[in-house]
Amino acid sequence: MAAVPDPPAFLKSLFAAAIDATSAARCLPVHLPAPPRGRTIVIGAGKAAAAMAATAEAHWQGPLGGLVITRYGHGAACRSIEVVEAGHPVPDTAGLDAATRMLAMVQGLCPEDLVLCLLSGGGSALLTLPPPTVPLDDKRAVTKALLRCGATISEINTVRKHLSRIKGGQLALACAPAPVHTLIISDVPGDDPSIVASGPTVADPTNAADARAVIEKYGLEAPESVTAHLSSNAAETSSPGDPRLTGNQTTVIATAQTALDAAAALCRKHGITPVILGNSIEGESRDVALVLAGIARQVARHGQPASGPCVLLSGGETTVTVRSEAARGGRNAEFQLALAVALDGDPDIHALACDTDGIDGTEDNAGAIIAPETLQHARTQGLDAKAMLAANASYDFFDRLGALIKTGPTRTNVNDFRAILVNTRGKTG
Repeated sequence: MAAVPDPPAFLKSLFAAAIDATSAARCLPVHLPAPPRGRTIVIGAGKAAAAMAATAEAHWQGPLGGLVITRYGHGAACRSIEVVEAGHPVPDTAGLDAATRMLAMVQGLCPEDLVLCLLSGGGSALLTLPPPTVPLDDKRAVTKALLRCGATISEINTVRKHLSRIKGGQLALACAPAPVHTLIISDVPGDDPSIVASGPTVADPTNAADARAVIEKYGLEAPESVTAHLSSNAAETSSPGDPRLTGNQTTVIATAQTALDAAAALCRKHGITPVILGNSIEGESRDVALVLAGIARQVARHGQPASGPCVLLSGGETTVTVRSEAARGGRNAEFQLALAVALDGDPDIHALACDTDGIDGTEDNAGAIIAPETLQHARTQGLDAKAMLAANASYDFFDRLGALIKTGPTRTNVNDFRAILVNTRGKTG
């Protein structure tokens, strides 16, 4: 097989294929339920929620209405479903007000009605409704601390569920006796519906003690209102087996695996071998980068586990423990900076890492791209890659090099997408 002539363009085409395969327009229509005898109420939250709502409207047979919440800049035009934009990853009053109205909207329904719930990654922050004893600012403080300490998304959402009147299945309980049909674009490793958007319509397998354990594990100083609430019975959510959830349906319609399969198919179309390493890889971004760098070098030097040109594909959600107050950059840019340092200019390897929602952390980029000459270009710009990695300054590093990838909001979200191109046959032995 011939080497890939334009590695950056090829890697970007793989990312584009992943985004298209996981879009609401591509994935949602076939999963829509039949219209009910009564009313149809559409609710939802997440970075893909507005696109999901617009798609549902376009394919629904009959009247519907409702409310979905998405991140600022991730909206989509809908005729009869209201779209509210709110704060993410730290909740704000716009999300609080919309969640309050959503909870009121599903009161008083009957068994002939249907609640269509559209969820995607980002819903946990957007669908915020803390208990009366926990001020929004206190929940914001806990959220910020969890995002900076290196906690996994499962751990973060465990705390969020038990600081909410709507998460952990409580929204579905409010809909009863109307059935709830939930469609999910998953952004969590393992695709557990109880974790995506903190599972507002599915039973919660965690309890308040689990939430307290997360806070203790990372040594966080939670506000007194949070500590008091998590120590009370009021912090418990819905339990597996709750009869009020019987008859509800939940379908995951797009995942990280969907994205990886689409990229792999495009690789094969171009005669390039895809190797999917995993769809649920977690851990510190810089640690994951070291492991994947080792695999890429094994391909380049020994043709194992595949001969080049090949693409190592992976998904999941890495984390970043913030070590500097001046830190700027998301987990994908940090992964790329750590990968560049580990590869040290290997002439055969290019790589792309992006968040499929188009936003890496809180910045305006989806991720970044590296090439064999990345470190050399950095040195000519007076940039110290290792020092900037230590300072979590990956955004500034790639911004100076013009190597950020900026897509704008993609209106889907299946988490991280990484593609490492090893542009050589490799040598056996």
